[in-house]
Amino acid sequence: MTDAPHIPVLLDEVLDALAIAPGETHVDGTFGAGGYTRAMLGAGASVVAFDRDPTAIANGARIVAESAGQLTLIHAPFSRLAEELEARGLAPVDGVVLDIGVSSMQLDQAERGFSFQQDGPLDMRMAGEGMSAADWLNNADEGEIADVLFHLGEEPRARRVAKFIVEARPLTRTAELAAVVRRALGHRPHDKKDPATRTFQAVRIHINRELDELTDVLAAAERVLKPGGRLVVVTFHSLEDRLVKRFFRERSGSTPAGSRHRPAVGPRAEPSFETPAKAVRPGEAELVRNPRARSATLRAARRTEAAPWSGEDKV
Repeated sequence: MTDAPHIPVLLDEVLDALAIAPGETHVDGTFGAGGYTRAMLGAGASVVAFDRDPTAIANGARIVAESAGQLTLIHAPFSRLAEELEARGLAPVDGVVLDIGVSSMQLDQAERGFSFQQDGPLDMRMAGEGMSAADWLNNADEGEIADVLFHLGEEPRARRVAKFIVEARPLTRTAELAAVVRRALGHRPHDKKDPATRTFQAVRIHINRELDELTDVLAAAERVLKPGGRLVVVTFHSLEDRLVKRFFRERSGSTPAGSRHRPAVGPRAEPSFETPAKAVRPGEAELVRNPRARSATLRAARRTEAAPWSGEDKV
């Protein structure tokens, strides 16, 4: 696995949570550079891997060829996980792992426009198609930009940043956007965190509909997992982690049933997951090897025999 261009985050902990037995079928919903997939194949699993990034799919061809038929690589967003597996007769499965957010491989490619560490076109599209970050920032109104920065980047001075962005349009390069945000918020070279970080996060999440995709893939995983199947999710910021935590809490029946102050709004569905394991975070040794793991959180739970929840099920 040393030839992979990135270091898989919490790899040992992911494998422990998946508890792979030889001959099982597992899904890597976020193939990326193939770090998790290689390890899952090495543990004896047949793997179905997804990625919406055409570059990741092309780079994965060699792993497919080396897998002797044990790896199926699907070019699709992970929100389509259930439909794609069922169409191929590959469901149900024994485990699903999701590594949420932008990959190290994408961050390191300046031409993809995900990072301000190197100047590149203001793109940020994971699938390489549709509206780019530049398209949106140069055409959206100031209020919409401020809302996205506040809600998806948790930027407390979102309105000021949005005003500066609109005044600086058109923007075409990552360095231009970073400079505008720094000018709006103030920036000293020795500051621990670049103020542009929150804006880049917000724009990327918005362009790629990342939180909607995450919501959809959690429900899809619930649908395709066998009783006893394992769902493992690694997130990298609080918005994602709160969404995953809430999903597991609801689906395991851990949400309060209601009270006279907050009555339940509908019948409780049978728990589709067991009570999730305690959240896992990287240890010091991993942080030394891979500083990008510093914000990672792993949550995992096992599927019960209950039917998947429908959109009408409430807790």
